[in-house]
Amino acid sequence: MKFIDLSVVVNENTPAYPGDPKIKIETTGAFEKDTYNDHSVMFDVHSSGTHIDAPWHMVADGRTLDQIPIEQFIGRGRLIKVQHKTFDFEAVKGADIQEGDIVLFQTGMSDIYGRDEYYSDRPAMPEEVANYLVEKKIKMIGVDMCSPDLEPFPVHRILLGAGILIIENLTNLDKLNGKEFTVYALPIKLQLDGAPARVIAEIKQ
Repeated sequence: MKFIDLSVVVNENTPAYPGDPKIKIETTGAFEKDTYNDHSVMFDVHSSGTHIDAPWHMVADGRTLDQIPIEQFIGRGRLIKVQHKTFDFEAVKGADIQEGDIVLFQTGMSDIYGRDEYYSDRPAMPEEVANYLVEKKIKMIGVDMCSPDLEPFPVHRILLGAGILIIENLTNLDKLNGKEFTVYALPIKLQLDGAPARVIAEIKQ
């Protein structure tokens, strides 16, 4: 078996969504002085690199991440390429999406991760695509950009309202092209609207 890490590195240089606070890391124990290393980390749960949005993020009575069954964070992966910043509905319908899948969209935006255009020039998923994914009863979607839509975030509300989780700021999706794979997207078990996650893909040999 082969594993691909789909997560970005988290440190004080990790980009934050415009208007959100950046990650702050403070040393609370230094080996030279204390004989151990320890750190305090302050982050926004939606500006912490690769992370997962829970329904409560945009649904008033939605579930928090700790209320999501562990099975929802693991599933058969389906990769869909978004070419020329256009979500092709026909390509989505032809992707053999089944109930319980985790659908990843490769837009190529991860190539400019950290640049202003990563936030200002991203494509937006059409609502008809989001509604189709709801009909297919998938577990999660994932994108290699900061969000699958633009303000006022209609796609967020459609997906999260249906209990479908959203993974943002993925990377290395190009390594999954033409592969059959399983996604493991495990967030910190926070009783909140989102959390950082380590997301990996297991490729079937």
